[in-house]
Amino acid sequence: MARHLITSALPYINGIKHLGNMVGSMLPADVYSRYLRQRGHDVLYICATDEHGTPAELAAKEAGLSVAEFCAQAHDAQKAVYDGFALAFDYFGRSSSEQNVEITQHFARRLNENGFIEERAIRQVYSPADGRFLPDRYVEGTCPHCGYDKARGDQCENCTRVLDPTDLINPRSAISGSTDLEVRETKHLFLLQSKLQHEVEEWVARHEAEWPQLASSIARKWLTEGLHDRAITRDLDWGVPVPADTWPELAAEGKVFYVWFDAPIEYIGATKEWSDLDPENRDWKSWWYEADSGENPVRYTEFMAKDNVPFHTVMFPATELGVREPWKKVDYVKAFNWLTYYGGKFSTSQKRGVFTDQALEILPADYWRYFLIANAPESDDSSFTWEHFTATVNKDLADTLGNFVNRVLSFSRKRFGDDVPEGGAPGEAEARLGEEIARLLAEYEEHMEALQFRKAAAALRALWSAGNSYLEEKAPWLEIKTDKDGAALTLRTAMNLIHLYSVVSEPFIPATSAAMRQAFSLADTVPDQKRATWVSQEEAKALTSVPAGTPFTVPPVLFAKLTDEDLETYKERFGGTAE
Repeated sequence: MARHLITSALPYINGIKHLGNMVGSMLPADVYSRYLRQRGHDVLYICATDEHGTPAELAAKEAGLSVAEFCAQAHDAQKAVYDGFALAFDYFGRSSSEQNVEITQHFARRLNENGFIEERAIRQVYSPADGRFLPDRYVEGTCPHCGYDKARGDQCENCTRVLDPTDLINPRSAISGSTDLEVRETKHLFLLQSKLQHEVEEWVARHEAEWPQLASSIARKWLTEGLHDRAITRDLDWGVPVPADTWPELAAEGKVFYVWFDAPIEYIGATKEWSDLDPENRDWKSWWYEADSGENPVRYTEFMAKDNVPFHTVMFPATELGVREPWKKVDYVKAFNWLTYYGGKFSTSQKRGVFTDQALEILPADYWRYFLIANAPESDDSSFTWEHFTATVNKDLADTLGNFVNRVLSFSRKRFGDDVPEGGAPGEAEARLGEEIARLLAEYEEHMEALQFRKAAAALRALWSAGNSYLEEKAPWLEIKTDKDGAALTLRTAMNLIHLYSVVSEPFIPATSAAMRQAFSLADTVPDQKRATWVSQEEAKALTSVPAGTPFTVPPVLFAKLTDEDLETYKERFGGTAE
């Protein structure tokens, strides 16, 4: 089977992420990784906390901690939340790792040797009140393009335009708030992207037809506007140091690399972190260096929200191309629009919306996983509302899936005991059901292979609904009065549907799927098994994976219905409208 390398955009270290961050990168990457593993592929899912740059320094200052201590604590806190969401990373690293420092410095040296890095004197914002040069994110002001008054000096969060601090209207220091800013001369390293424009264009042209329109259009927009040489160093106390053996003067001044230079390299760095834990059995270079060669090449898929697309489709590929070494480049960029909160933006900095740790305080992860993927902002922005969330949980999870499982198992136990009943031979209804399940499964697989998550969720929902339709058609609660064997057949078939659901639902709702599988005492069902092997078309048609006589138990209620009182409680706590 194929080898799949999967990465999701690195979450910033400055605080717990909101639901928009979750659905825009890490969660869909996890769903896809789980699916591929079930299909038998060799998968490596890598992520890490993005720990450099001004967000880390500012957050540490606010917390009253050293940056190193803050990042260590924040990494552990974020990882705990992601564990709570059942994100099955193969490794969740840190961009401040020794491995990332080593590889980032290697990339910089190679780019310099190849003529793609240049030292330039530039004029940069200096704050007398703070006694320091202000890196781009330390400068805030009004975006000259859209008028957003909280734009940062590197990029406007509202319109996604890339900026320089001197572009901002009414700039101010993000540290002290001082508007007494000067522009002074200092030296920095520049990545000469203009010299790599043609190569990047050729590379994008070979891939953009396969990418979602969102990703290809953003990449093409940047290329049409022309790639500009970009400063890749900053005046910060925290970051990957400029190597003294290559740039002694800048190293002596304490220059570090720009976070958006080293952050994508951390995908490689985190893979080396993973490999270094077990070097005899893990080879990080086989995933990244000359990974396109050999009999089993790597397919690399990146997941990210649209504001990260330019850096992954243009800047990082330019870096890899300029190194002149066979580093693996992305094959498919799965880009997402934004999840909004009642039509307004989720915002970490403004603490607006539902954050991932808060979500887990309210309900188990599977409620959130299913809702977010079923409403993923793929073709356009999508809005989170408590009304929509409650309706989705009640209709899809509690009624369509949960109620089906509970009433089938409870009724069978009441009438036939603790083993799957025998019943008669499958008839016309079971044959029709098998054909329908196989068709819907093929549709589900097609959408998952194409990374169309909303369509995949709709196909999964249709699979669940098919079981309810069969149950209503056969009505075993009536059938048992006149045809006990027929009722037993119906229940046995329905139990096989439950087992099938436990397998194919696992990418979306892994904890619930495990509970459904563990309801049956099968040889391949053990508590510590991490995944279920995928269901073939033949198995889907036959519906015989759980034979008669198999002991079963009735699991606790899979999904509790949310009440009007729950809805009002959530709205009162988080607000029922955008601010």
